[in-house]
Amino acid sequence: MSPSASEVEEKNYEQLSGEVTPEILVIGCGGAGCNTVSHVAEEGVEGVDLAAVNTDAQDLLHTEADKKVIIGKNTTGGLGTGSDYRKGKKSAMESEEVLEEALSGYELVFITCGLGGGTGTGAGPVVADIAKNIGALAIGVVTLPFESEGERRNENALDGLFNFRESADTTIVIPDDRLLEIAPNLSLEEAFKMADGVLVETISGVTDLMSQTGLINLDFEDVRATFENGGMGVVGFGESAGSGRAEAAVEDALNNPLLDMDIENARRALINITGSPDMELDEAEMIAGIISEELSSEAKVTWGARISEGIDDTIMTTIIVSGAETLKGRNDVLDLGLEAI
Repeated sequence: MSPSASEVEEKNYEQLSGEVTPEILVIGCGGAGCNTVSHVAEEGVEGVDLAAVNTDAQDLLHTEADKKVIIGKNTTGGLGTGSDYRKGKKSAMESEEVLEEALSGYELVFITCGLGGGTGTGAGPVVADIAKNIGALAIGVVTLPFESEGERRNENALDGLFNFRESADTTIVIPDDRLLEIAPNLSLEEAFKMADGVLVETISGVTDLMSQTGLINLDFEDVRATFENGGMGVVGFGESAGSGRAEAAVEDALNNPLLDMDIENARRALINITGSPDMELDEAEMIAGIISEELSSEAKVTWGARISEGIDDTIMTTIIVSGAETLKGRNDVLDLGLEAI
């Protein structure tokens, strides 16, 4: 149910009267994760610190991050893992103390990586586990490889996803193959860049609602209630301008190929509504209402809305849903018979 105007005013008053944005860390594991962290730095996402974790010392040198952590010196000697995720896990466990130090003091930790390789697939779940153990909310934001990347890489990715599910509070999954449905004529390099952009948008879709003043702001407890012990999650994006833009933006988001889940079974949803200065509260409430109708009556829906001076006559919607048990067409992803590392 949408909040009343008085509830909106009360919420914003609480924020203005001293509520503090939580300490947030985005930590990339492995080559793909470190690339994402560099992309977050380039995009200037507000209110977050950045960390990069890798076994490959040379790759780490080229990553833009506040903290750089090389792991597994005794396991890999400063080199890569050769796509062996067991070495990735061993490297993270070898460096558990330095990882704990890097994570210390943060209330919300995003762990991002591309599943299927060695370091991200193996170390990512270990990092998530450490974050949870020190009291942080741990959210995995991961990609599944393109089918064309081969059977071994895809099998490794499923093993890694199983372990993320066991370690993180919520693991938001972005299947790379779904990007081809959005832009089928991309080169492989362009597709990887697009995947990076989706990861960044997913992270900022959560953090912006806490760090930037808006029509309806969220606090950390709202975010924790959405993602704590949330299981699997997916994300969808929508955008529209002109007449009927609110309905069109939400339909665009609900039909986004990345929203790869039967959302009527989802237990929780977080909605970020960003509009041009002429967006009205009624439009934001309409979007939240339409999405709520698509979910179970028992689902917890949390939403926020903000104004962006940089767009004109436009509404953009980000939906993150969690807690459903299957991805469309990818039931193998949640085959609990998969062996953990």
